[in-house]
Amino acid sequence: MDIETVADEIVLLATQYGLDVIGAIIILIIGNIISKQVPNVMMKVMDKRKIDPTVSQFLGNFTRFAILAITLLLVLAQFGVQTASLIAVLGAAGLAIGLALQGTLSNVAGGVMLLIFRPMRVGNYVEAGGHGGTVKNITLFTTELATVDNIQVLIPNGQVWGSAIRNYSFHPTRRMDLVIGIAYEDDIDKARDIIDRLIKADERSHKEPAHVIEVIELADSSVNFTVRVWCDNGNYFPLKFALTKAIKQTFDKEGISIPYPQRTLHMLTES
Repeated sequence: MDIETVADEIVLLATQYGLDVIGAIIILIIGNIISKQVPNVMMKVMDKRKIDPTVSQFLGNFTRFAILAITLLLVLAQFGVQTASLIAVLGAAGLAIGLALQGTLSNVAGGVMLLIFRPMRVGNYVEAGGHGGTVKNITLFTTELATVDNIQVLIPNGQVWGSAIRNYSFHPTRRMDLVIGIAYEDDIDKARDIIDRLIKADERSHKEPAHVIEVIELADSSVNFTVRVWCDNGNYFPLKFALTKAIKQTFDKEGISIPYPQRTLHMLTES
């Protein structure tokens, strides 16, 4: 085969497939741009209409994957591949792959269930899948949490949906519990009055439901009070820290001691 024949073959191939290749490249570029822009526009529109961020982020991710799949089919069609038969083949292959990837599909199903029932939303503090943190994002496959020390945790959706979910942000109010111990020699009623006064003085504590201060246990080294106070969810930790400090400082001023574990030894001597 001489050089002229080879050159003619190259020109023929370029003529036959060159436009297809260029068209495929253009489709890929346009599809990639659309897959990025459309979800962003959707999320902005849903944010303006005050749709739950959990829903908007999930739909945005789903739309991106759907557009990329359609782009791939259009590229194959550009080269003359019969997409109808290809879809049938992919369906059969998808069944086999689905059986092999049950865990991955369970994550997708878990993501759909989280979207439908919404046991948690972006911004909630939850315990799920053995981890605790603030929900940052829920994608098709994973739930993203940020721990209190700002560490990213990615949990498979199947694991999240398949376990108990404790949502600390679901209700607007929350009950704060403290256990306060005093010495056996101290005045129980006086200690109770001090705690009661400190709770009423803090505006973050709710009047209804009323707080509870009761002796719950006669422990080895102390008489223990259980203190239960209702407050707004966002005030839980600030109120807990403030009351704990105020009780200790006021007990010190009023002569009420908070004992540490101790034992009394009785020495017996032989006469």
